[in-house]
Amino acid sequence: MELPESVKTEIDKKVFVHLATLMPDGSPQISVVWVDRDGDKILFSSAEGRLKTDNIRRDNRVALSFTTDDDYRNIVMRGRVTRFEADGWWLIDQLAKKYLDKDTYPWKSPGQVRVNGAIEIDRVGGNV
Repeated sequence: MELPESVKTEIDKKVFVHLATLMPDGSPQISVVWVDRDGDKILFSSAEGRLKTDNIRRDNRVALSFTTDDDYRNIVMRGRVTRFEADGWWLIDQLAKKYLDKDTYPWKSPGQVRVNGAIEIDRVGGNV
């Protein structure tokens, strides 16, 4: 779906998003993530071996939520992770620039493998 302009505007800011994935028993697991956009897709980065990474590989359905900084609107989205690849540090470095104003992610761990995802949003709700 096409994201509303109001949501795109907020995602382009330094907003902290709660990403919900599904555990094997169907219960939710929530992580705070940094995000960016590629058109109407929401981009995020994780590391190999994390719970959310394992959950997404098993079931690509996710939910996201965040509260706007200026007027406290609650935005809730549901979608599917449509791309999830261990394709390097490019995205976490891009996010470090957005969130920390640093050219590279400062907490790189030797041997860590970054997994970058793109989420296609199916539904947007809340105070859009």
